[in-house]
Amino acid sequence: MKKASILLFVLLLGVVINGFSQTTTPAPTKDFFVGKWEITIFGTPNGDSKMVTVLVRKDGKLTGELKDAADATKPAIPITSIDEKDGEIEIAFSASGYDVTLPLKKENDDNLKGQLMGMFDAKAVRIKDK
Repeated sequence: MKKASILLFVLLLGVVINGFSQTTTPAPTKDFFVGKWEITIFGTPNGDSKMVTVLVRKDGKLTGELKDAADATKPAIPITSIDEKDGEIEIAFSASGYDVTLPLKKENDDNLKGQLMGMFDAKAVRIKDK
Protein backbone atom coordinates (compact mmCIF):
# COMPACT_ATOMS: atom_id res chain seq x y z
CA MET A 1 0.00 0.00 0.00
CA LYS A 2 2.89 2.31 0.83
CA LYS A 3 4.47 1.68 -2.61
CA ALA A 4 1.13 2.44 -4.32
CA SER A 5 0.82 5.75 -2.45
CA ILE A 6 4.36 6.77 -3.37
CA LEU A 7 3.83 5.74 -6.99
CA LEU A 8 0.54 7.67 -7.13
CA PHE A 9 2.20 10.74 -5.56
CA VAL A 10 5.10 10.68 -8.07
CA LEU A 11 2.66 10.22 -10.97
CA LEU A 12 0.49 13.12 -9.77
CA LEU A 13 3.57 15.31 -9.25
CA GLY A 14 4.70 14.53 -12.81
CA VAL A 15 1.29 15.52 -14.21
CA VAL A 16 1.32 18.81 -12.27
CA ILE A 17 4.85 19.70 -13.38
CA ASN A 18 4.01 18.83 -16.99
CA GLY A 19 0.86 20.96 -16.80
CA PHE A 20 2.77 24.02 -15.62
CA SER A 21 5.45 23.58 -18.25
CA GLN A 22 2.77 23.78 -20.99
CA THR A 23 1.91 27.39 -20.21
CA THR A 24 3.70 29.84 -22.46
CA THR A 25 3.83 33.58 -22.48
CA PRO A 26 2.02 35.05 -25.46
CA ALA A 27 4.16 36.56 -28.18
CA PRO A 28 4.07 40.35 -28.25
CA THR A 29 1.56 41.61 -30.80
CA LYS A 30 2.77 43.79 -33.62
CA ASP A 31 1.67 47.41 -33.33
CA PHE A 32 0.02 47.46 -36.76
CA PHE A 33 -0.53 51.18 -37.34
CA VAL A 34 2.88 52.37 -36.12
CA GLY A 35 5.12 53.30 -39.02
CA LYS A 36 5.35 55.42 -42.15
CA TRP A 37 2.25 55.72 -44.38
CA GLU A 38 1.47 57.50 -47.64
CA ILE A 39 -2.16 58.66 -47.60
CA THR A 40 -3.88 59.60 -50.87
CA ILE A 41 -7.23 61.40 -50.88
CA PHE A 42 -8.92 61.18 -54.27
CA GLY A 43 -11.16 63.76 -55.98
CA THR A 44 -10.76 66.79 -53.73
CA PRO A 45 -11.55 70.21 -55.27
CA ASN A 46 -7.78 70.72 -55.62
CA GLY A 47 -7.25 67.29 -57.19
CA ASP A 48 -5.82 64.21 -55.56
CA SER A 49 -3.91 64.97 -52.37
CA LYS A 50 -0.96 62.91 -51.14
CA MET A 51 0.33 63.16 -47.60
CA VAL A 52 2.96 61.24 -45.68
CA THR A 53 2.72 60.50 -41.99
CA VAL A 54 4.86 58.68 -39.48
CA LEU A 55 2.66 57.30 -36.74
CA VAL A 56 4.38 56.67 -33.41
CA ARG A 57 3.08 55.47 -30.08
CA LYS A 58 3.75 57.87 -27.19
CA ASP A 59 2.41 57.14 -23.71
CA GLY A 60 0.17 54.41 -25.13
CA LYS A 61 -1.47 56.61 -27.79
CA LEU A 62 -0.82 56.97 -31.51
CA THR A 63 0.33 60.39 -32.66
CA GLY A 64 1.99 62.00 -35.64
CA GLU A 65 1.71 64.73 -38.23
CA LEU A 66 0.79 64.94 -41.90
CA LYS A 67 3.24 66.27 -44.46
CA ASP A 68 2.56 67.17 -48.08
CA ALA A 69 4.20 64.47 -50.20
CA ALA A 70 4.66 66.80 -53.18
CA ASP A 71 6.00 69.88 -51.37
CA ALA A 72 8.35 69.32 -48.43
CA THR A 73 8.53 73.09 -47.76
CA LYS A 74 4.89 73.25 -46.61
CA PRO A 75 4.48 73.11 -42.84
CA ALA A 76 3.36 69.81 -41.34
CA ILE A 77 -0.27 69.46 -40.26
CA PRO A 78 -0.49 68.24 -36.66
CA ILE A 79 -2.79 65.28 -36.02
CA THR A 80 -5.09 66.36 -33.18
CA SER A 81 -6.20 62.84 -32.23
CA ILE A 82 -6.23 59.23 -33.39
CA ASP A 83 -8.95 56.84 -32.24
CA GLU A 84 -8.11 53.15 -32.54
CA LYS A 85 -10.37 50.12 -32.79
CA ASP A 86 -9.61 46.60 -33.93
CA GLY A 87 -8.21 47.05 -37.45
CA GLU A 88 -9.44 50.65 -37.75
CA ILE A 89 -8.18 54.14 -36.94
CA GLU A 90 -9.74 57.58 -37.22
CA ILE A 91 -7.29 60.42 -37.75
CA ALA A 92 -8.46 63.93 -36.80
CA PHE A 93 -6.74 67.09 -38.03
CA SER A 94 -7.48 70.64 -39.22
CA ALA A 95 -7.37 71.51 -42.92
CA SER A 96 -8.20 74.91 -44.42
CA GLY A 97 -9.74 75.97 -41.13
CA TYR A 98 -12.00 72.92 -40.83
CA ASP A 99 -11.73 70.08 -38.34
CA VAL A 100 -11.86 66.87 -40.38
CA THR A 101 -11.66 63.18 -39.64
CA LEU A 102 -10.27 60.42 -41.79
CA PRO A 103 -11.41 56.92 -40.80
CA LEU A 104 -9.23 54.18 -42.26
CA LYS A 105 -9.85 50.44 -42.15
CA LYS A 106 -7.24 47.71 -42.55
CA GLU A 107 -7.43 45.91 -45.91
CA ASN A 108 -4.24 43.86 -45.53
CA ASP A 109 -0.82 44.20 -43.86
CA ASP A 110 0.22 47.19 -45.98
CA ASN A 111 -3.02 48.93 -47.06
CA LEU A 112 -5.79 50.95 -45.43
CA LYS A 113 -8.95 52.29 -47.06
CA GLY A 114 -11.51 54.91 -46.04
CA GLN A 115 -13.25 58.19 -46.82
CA LEU A 116 -12.43 61.74 -45.79
CA MET A 117 -15.59 63.31 -44.33
CA GLY A 118 -17.62 60.58 -46.05
CA MET A 119 -17.10 62.33 -49.41
CA PHE A 120 -13.63 61.64 -50.74
CA ASP A 121 -12.14 58.16 -51.10
CA ALA A 122 -8.84 57.68 -49.33
CA LYS A 123 -6.16 55.03 -49.37
CA ALA A 124 -3.08 54.60 -47.21
CA VAL A 125 -0.08 52.48 -48.19
CA ARG A 126 2.67 51.49 -45.76
CA ILE A 127 6.06 52.84 -46.78
CA LYS A 128 8.71 50.25 -46.11
CA ASP A 129 12.27 51.33 -45.46
CA LYS A 130 14.73 49.89 -47.92
